[in-house]
Amino acid sequence: MNYSFSEKVSHLQASAIREILKFTADPSVISFAAGNPAPEAFPVADVQRIAQEMFAEEPINVLQYGITEGYTPLRDTMKARMQAAGNFKPETEDLIMTSGAQQVMELACKSLCDPGDTLIAEAPSFIGSLNAFKSYNVNLVGVPLDDEGMDPEKLEEALKANPNTKLIYLIPNFQNPTGKTTTLRRRKELYALAQKYNTTILEDNPYGDLRFAGEDVPSIKSLDTDGRVIYAGSFSKVLSPGIRVGFAIAQKDVISKMVVCKQVSDVHTNNFGQMLAYRFMQSVDFDAHLAGLRAIYKQKAERMMNGMEAHFSKKVSFTRPEGGLFLWCTLPEGSDMMGFCTRAVAENKIAVVPGSAFMISEQDVTYSFRMNYSTPTDAAIDKGVEILGRLTKEMFD
Repeated sequence: MNYSFSEKVSHLQASAIREILKFTADPSVISFAAGNPAPEAFPVADVQRIAQEMFAEEPINVLQYGITEGYTPLRDTMKARMQAAGNFKPETEDLIMTSGAQQVMELACKSLCDPGDTLIAEAPSFIGSLNAFKSYNVNLVGVPLDDEGMDPEKLEEALKANPNTKLIYLIPNFQNPTGKTTTLRRRKELYALAQKYNTTILEDNPYGDLRFAGEDVPSIKSLDTDGRVIYAGSFSKVLSPGIRVGFAIAQKDVISKMVVCKQVSDVHTNNFGQMLAYRFMQSVDFDAHLAGLRAIYKQKAERMMNGMEAHFSKKVSFTRPEGGLFLWCTLPEGSDMMGFCTRAVAENKIAVVPGSAFMISEQDVTYSFRMNYSTPTDAAIDKGVEILGRLTKEMFD
């Protein structure tokens, strides 16, 4: 039978990241293409202990249905933690637990955007969110980044040209894919533009706890004086992506609508993951755990950047992230970026992600590609960067 797919999904394509990852089935391929936490970052012993306690003490609660808003002890814990960080105002806002931060993007778009409404995103941006937005047939508009974050002049041009803009999607901390951090000055400028044009900012912060250099920058949510920022957080990069636990903070009426939308998607986020996250935060020194993660990623990032400095062609530039999992390499203007990425994996068995995977439109030109330092071993980083460096010199020197 030949199926006719709905307009919502007929234009969606498989992620280029997933396509490149097919090459990593070959154990000889060194992958800088994934975005997974480091294997040594998982607190396996604590999770084993906590899981045993959960099933010994309250097995039915673990296995039973839960409420859509989320597991109450975890919600209360996250509200208190977020309020202390300036990200939650209990008088006017609420918090919902979600199936990872990815679901926050889907629920926000589903709740606020009609087909044809404009959603503005950083260009480049996270492919998972972009596909979620595209599935609701929004008019997706990209605004480029500079070294401080989304370009405010270009953002205002986009807002003027698209008065039906409902959301501005930002990843201010260690952005995926570029690794860039939006400065405080720029965050204030972007928020002021959202106020001026009466639209909402969707602040995605899955990496914020993974700062290993520089100074913390206040969230855009902490600057929010009139309830126009939806804040998304996640346990995926700080505990486990497999448990699929994230959360959203927004004005109470927005959360109420997201609750209804979530009820028709998955009823509620899985209880096991939520209860595990709660007990982990109660029984483990969570801040010390985060400090340990930062030490892991600091060492890995510095190892990769030092290797690139030593081996890459000087015609290839790269970002120097202060946290997170990624950095962004840019080839000389006019280069065959896709050809470089294909040769890297097909001939040299080094997998990276072409920058085109993160662009708003297939027609957008980019000479960049993304590298991940969290997943590979130290030995793989050393070997892979040296091999990739030889290819850059062969192609561009």
